[in-house]
Order: sequence, then C-alpha cells, then structure tokens
Amino acid sequence: MSSLYDLIEARFLTDALPALSSYIEIPCISPSYDPEWRKTGAIEEAIEQLSAWAKARRIPGLSVEIQRPDDRSPAIVIDIPAAAGGLGTALLYGHLDKQPPLGDWAEGLDPFRAVRRDDRLYGRGGADDGYAIFAALGAIEALSATAAPHGRLLILIEASEESGSPDLEAHLDLLSTRLDAVDLVICLDSGALDYERLWVTTSLRGNIGITLEVAVLEHGIHSGEGGGVVPSSFRILRQLLDRIEDAETGEMLLDELSAQPPEHHLAAAAQLSTELHDPLASHFPTLSGVQLMGRDGADRLVRQSWSAALAVTGIDGAPSTDDAGNVLRASTCVKLSIRLPPNVDAVLAQDAVIAVLVTDPPSGATITATPETPAQGWVAPAPARWLADALDEASDVGFGHRPGFLGEGGSIPFLAELAKRLPQAQLVATGLLGPGSNAHGPDEMLHIPTTIALTTALASLLTAHGGRSAAERAAQP
Repeated sequence: MSSLYDLIEARFLTDALPALSSYIEIPCISPSYDPEWRKTGAIEEAIEQLSAWAKARRIPGLSVEIQRPDDRSPAIVIDIPAAAGGLGTALLYGHLDKQPPLGDWAEGLDPFRAVRRDDRLYGRGGADDGYAIFAALGAIEALSATAAPHGRLLILIEASEESGSPDLEAHLDLLSTRLDAVDLVICLDSGALDYERLWVTTSLRGNIGITLEVAVLEHGIHSGEGGGVVPSSFRILRQLLDRIEDAETGEMLLDELSAQPPEHHLAAAAQLSTELHDPLASHFPTLSGVQLMGRDGADRLVRQSWSAALAVTGIDGAPSTDDAGNVLRASTCVKLSIRLPPNVDAVLAQDAVIAVLVTDPPSGATITATPETPAQGWVAPAPARWLADALDEASDVGFGHRPGFLGEGGSIPFLAELAKRLPQAQLVATGLLGPGSNAHGPDEMLHIPTTIALTTALASLLTAHGGRSAAERAAQP
C-alpha cells in the first residue's frame, strides 16, 4: 500500500492539482446565491471542465454523463464497472457548487484565484467540495493501475448542495434503477478535527433557513421626527428573535428544536476531548478575550454536534455605517440559519419557528417569514463488522493512525435522503475540512497532504468493499 500512496501522490500533484486549481477559478456560486446561474454560466463551465477531466481518466469501462432534470441544476454521474472480481456497488458523493466569497480575504488571496503556499491551496471551493471528484477518481484510477479489485462504482457530483440540495431528489430519481444495488455510500464532504487520521462522521445536524422581514413604514423617515413614535423595525426584530433564542445564553427556546444526545455520543465526546485536549478550544479564529460556550471540551463537542443554534447570516435594509444617516428605516430583513440536533424533524422544526415568528406581530408590524428547503439531520448507523475493520485499515494505510469518529455540526442533505432510500446500505461520511480550512468563510484552504492521504484511504476502503467474502457480506453490525 505504500506504493499505492506514492502513485496517488505523484498523480495528484502532476495531474489533479492543476485541474483543481483551474476549477477554483470558476465562480460557480450555488443557485440560492446566484438566481441567474443559468445566464451566469459558471456552473455549466464547472460541469464541463470536471466532466472533461473525468473522461480522461485511465479507468476501464468508465462512462461520464451529465444529468439535466427539467428546471434543475445539472449533476455529473460517473459509472465504473467492477474490476478484478470485485463485488458489490458503492456510491461516492460530492458537490461542485460553491459558497459566495463572504468577506475580505487576506492579502494575496482571492476567492476565485488558486494560490498555493507550501502544503496549502487557497481558493473558494477547493476544500468544500471541489476535491471530491479528484479524490474519488484518483483512488479508482490508482486501483486500476495496480489491478486491485473493486466493485461497481457510481460517482454523483451535484451542483446545489450549498443551497440545501433542492435538486438532489430529482437526480436520485433519475438514478433509481442504478441505486437499487448500492450497498455502500461514501460522502466526501465532511470535516476533521486534525490532519492526522481518517475522520468518520457519526452524526450531522439538520438546518433550516428563513428570511425574516419586519416592515413598519412605506419608506424611511427622519429619526428625529419619527423616533419614539414609530416603532423601530430593528427593535421588533429583536423581540421576535427573543421568542426563539435566549439572548443571554444562546439556548434555543422551542421544544421542537431540542433533543437529548445518546449516551454513547456523550461518552465518545468525553473520550475525544481527553485524547485531543479540548480540540475546539483552539479550532476557531476567536479574538483575544472571547469566551467559548460550553462547560468544558466534551461539552463543546456535544454542543457543536447535538445542540440547536441560531446564526443571523445576512441583513438587508440597513445602510453601511459610512452611509448611515439619521433615518428611521422602513424595514429590517435578516437571513436566519438554525442548526438542529441530528434526530430532530427539520420540517416540524421549521413550521414551529415560523409560527412563533409571525403570530401576534409586535406593534402590529408586517412580518414575513420565507423558508428555504429544510435540511434533515442524520445519525450514522453502526458499521458492519467488515466496514469497521476496513475503516481501521484505510486510516492506517493513508495516515498511519487509527481513524477518529466525531459528530459534525454541519448539514449534508444527501446522507439523510440516501439513508431513507437505501436502508440496506452502509453509510460513511468523511472529509478533510479540518483546522484552518475555513469552509464558507474567507481564506478557504485545502490541505494538500491530507487530500493525498484521504485519497489513499479511499482506495483502501474501496478494495475492502469489493473484495468482501460471502461471510463478511452476511455479517451484521
């Protein structure tokens, strides 16, 4: 397997890395953030570029197609037959749409210009989630070059994940007949607490997004004239948010947003915090003096993966501080993102939040709450015995250490949807969004050695999947 690592490293640096760098320079912003994405053409450019790179892989029997459901974003589907007597069918997932730039990037960096500094590649979408197709095909191409066994392999790269995957179900419907045989799903869009091992995600939080607008005037008026008489839209907004969040503690107040973490998840968080010495304490770029929430390291890990949390991610109706005059504004509009415990029903949670926000408007203000497609959370089932052993070996082959297991605070709608459609399949979520990767923020970074190690671990895992015996296939978790 050391020769496999060397092969993957050489091909990644000479072939995949230049193509990944070119992809970074495409502003293929997710449809929710670029409603004119069809006219913009960037998603189409990314689809064509990545498809062309995929078609050039030296993998026997490989086929590449672009699915285009009506009125939906496209997706890349790659189908590869089994090789060297491999058994089973595995589905590998990633996405190519990106978050917008979101903030000022550091000097010398740009969201749509690939910049390599030592082992780090900067640029929007490299780590989230452009590397996925390169890792998946890099692993398979290396297996083909070494005549190693693998089962039939499907790769799905969608283009709406950062918008909550509203188009995913349509793509899965088109693939329904090919999905029936899938017995392993690997999602390449998750996180890591360090770059020393293969990290396997045990749970994902759900998410609901709501655009909340408070309107009180037809147009802005002089604050000296209206202040103290006309209610402030911002004050009313604060009142509404206080209905769902305790402003002092940050705790969510609705029962529909809470859940009790399983005891084994609590125990795992405590063990992980001890082994890694409170890993979240230094994980974030907090300013000096800022105190993190949570009693201790274990509690912080649980809060990150199992607690509900509110973030105001955008605001309209307010001018910049440089342009602000003495005006009582007509309205305030905010974008709310509410993370949900993994086993909370996202649809019921969204309905409960909207009902609380729009009922009995303070001061008779006009309240409008517009929801996005909710993202359901996910709790990983216990892996089958063969898969648990395969993950141990894959992490050792790629990284030289045993794997780590953690609950993730983000959302990947794909996994909840696949768990529902394919209850018989084993599910693995992994990825390389580790310290400093800054997914969704400025200075997004891909750690190159980890990408190579993850690709090697993936090759090992696919070989273990394809080479299982009948007894291993029948073994229960």
